[in-house]
Amino acid sequence: MKRIENATSRQVTFSKRRNGLLKKAFELSVLCDAEVALIVFSPRGKLYEFANSSMQETIERYRRHVKDNQIDEKKSDENMELLKTEAANMVKKIELLEISKRKLLGEGLDSCTVAELQQIEQQLERSVSSIRARKNQVFKEQIERLKEKESQLAAENARLSEKCGVQPWEGLKVVGETRYCEESPSFRCGD
Repeated sequence: MKRIENATSRQVTFSKRRNGLLKKAFELSVLCDAEVALIVFSPRGKLYEFANSSMQETIERYRRHVKDNQIDEKKSDENMELLKTEAANMVKKIELLEISKRKLLGEGLDSCTVAELQQIEQQLERSVSSIRARKNQVFKEQIERLKEKESQLAAENARLSEKCGVQPWEGLKVVGETRYCEESPSFRCGD
């Protein structure tokens, strides 16, 4: 599409299209119950307008809407800047944590001062102490569970021995602290 070069043809097209546009604005307002305001200036500066309610009220409503959108866009831009700043800070924190992690793994220590190395050493000692404490706690919990299981198995053994009419540990030979069945020396019984 391009501008009509002939001035007379351009004026005729303007008049036809303007009338069609005004008709469509009217139809839109009636059919859809929409608030419509249309302003057209001719090439010579003549004003043509249509409004199904007050033109001034519609223009004021438009200005409020544009102002609200600008405020929303400004807030959105401010939020975006805030998020970008937070993201940049997070990237820096991640980089520092990566450096700290490498140092704890014994990598990249060439640039460390004696004080930094001592601080890393103390941190590692605290970590090892914490790990050992947790390991001991896990071992104690496992021992407790195994003792419970031993008690359950001993009770089960006693019940089964009683059911079979055999004394528990009857027919077992003790060598050191280990019990062996006399019939089958390769079968070892627990304590």
